[in-house]
Amino acid sequence: MMSTTEQSIAVPDDLESPQAKLVYLTLLVTDEATVTDLQQLLGLSKLTLLPILTSLTSKNLVRRTDAGYASH
Repeated sequence: MMSTTEQSIAVPDDLESPQAKLVYLTLLVTDEATVTDLQQLLGLSKLTLLPILTSLTSKNLVRRTDAGYASH
């Protein structure tokens, strides 16, 4: 019998925008992604992604890395 473990992923309460939640969860799952990676994965434009990433960074939910963005 195989056992499976479930990982609980919580979205911070102060993230109201569905797109911000999507970006946050994507970074949790991928560990690190560039804006181009996020564009391709989520189908969002850079004009949409950049303010979201700025907001997530200012809330200390994600951080800039040499390669892009990563979850904390």
